[in-house]
Amino acid sequence: MKKFVGLCACTMGLAHTFMAAEAIEQAAKKKGYEVKIETQGSDGIKNELTQEDIEQADVILLSTAITPEGMDRFEGYEIYEIPLSEAIKNADEIIEEIEQDQKGV
Repeated sequence: MKKFVGLCACTMGLAHTFMAAEAIEQAAKKKGYEVKIETQGSDGIKNELTQEDIEQADVILLSTAITPEGMDRFEGYEIYEIPLSEAIKNADEIIEEIEQDQKGV
């Protein structure tokens, strides 16, 4: 199974962070991915991505409105970055675009 990891974070880390995480998770699962999404917000870091999660991922997506903690974990990996608002509104299309990009279409 393909693995999809993501990180969502915004200034307050309340509604938009979790709305984006849920939208991305649902869209990726529909496409057959095993999914893990880390959130960073007012209640701290939840569902934290491990180095192993990142190393095994076929797709790494960051949907942030701030610079999250631990960005150095992603150095050397291909990362897709999108605004939180896009993740909330267009998660299915974003996953499709990422897959097309990976196929070189």
